[in-house]
Amino acid sequence: MTGPCAVPILMYHAVAHAPARATLDLSVTPEAFAEQMAVLDDGGFTPLTTAGLAAAWRRGGPLPERPVLITFDDGYEGVHRHALPALVRYGFAATCFVSTGWLRGPYDTGGGLDTMLDWDQVRRLAAAGVEIGGHSHTHPQLDQLSDDRLWFEVTRCKQLVADELGAPPVSFAYPYGYSSHRVRRAVRGAGFRQSLAVGNTLAGRCQGPYALARLTVRRSTGTEEFARMVAGRGVGRLFARDRVATKGYAVIRRTRQAVKAVGKVRESRV
Repeated sequence: MTGPCAVPILMYHAVAHAPARATLDLSVTPEAFAEQMAVLDDGGFTPLTTAGLAAAWRRGGPLPERPVLITFDDGYEGVHRHALPALVRYGFAATCFVSTGWLRGPYDTGGGLDTMLDWDQVRRLAAAGVEIGGHSHTHPQLDQLSDDRLWFEVTRCKQLVADELGAPPVSFAYPYGYSSHRVRRAVRGAGFRQSLAVGNTLAGRCQGPYALARLTVRRSTGTEEFARMVAGRGVGRLFARDRVATKGYAVIRRTRQAVKAVGKVRESRV
C-alpha cells in the first residue's frame, strides 16, 4: 500500500543499552533511537498519537505533512529513561501501550520481561504528551483465551490506566499482534476507539480502526533501512520473512482454537 493515505506506524519495544535476552531482538539502543528520530526530523515527518491519526481518519480531514506514528509496546523503563528525552527534543508525539500487570507497582504480576516502567514514570510520560494506551493486563495471546478471560484482560487494563491517570485509554495494541473478530469485538465493546496490530506494512484507513498495521523496528534495523521503511520504499521486501511467519502462526492459532472447540463439545456430551 502506497500513496497519501498510507502512514508508517513504527512499533518499538525496549530502548536499552543492555536489554534482557528475551527483549534483545525487539529492542533498540538509545543511540539508534536518537538517530531514527533525527531521520524523521530531517525528513519533515509529523508524528501523531494513535488517537490523533484515528480521529483524523474518522473525520475525513487532511493529515499533516508526512504523518508517522511512534509507538512502544509493553511498557519498558527505557521508554522513559532514553526515548522520552529524544521525543521532547524534537517535539514528537508518541503512544506507549502498557501491559498493566507488568508495570512495577501494586498490580505487578511478575511477568515483565525486563525492567518495566513504574506508575510514576507512566504519569510523567503522559504529562509530557505521550498517549498511554492499553496492551492487556498480563500480555497473553488474546485470541486463545476464553470469553471471560479475554474480557478481564481488556477491561482490567483499561480500568487500571483510568484509575492511575484519571482518564480511560482510548487506544489499544494487541499483544503479539494477534487478534480475531472476537478479540476486536471485545476491545471495541470495552470502549477503546482504535487498535493496532502488526502486519509489517503501512497503515491505511481501509484497514479499519481496529486492525491498523505497524512496522517492526528491531535492534538490527540500520539507519538506511529505517529511512526506507518510513518512506514506504521496499517495505514488502524488508518484511517478507515476517509475513511468511505471521501466516504460519495464524494457521497454528486457528488450529488450536478448533481443537479447543471440539474439546468443549465433547465435554458437554459427557
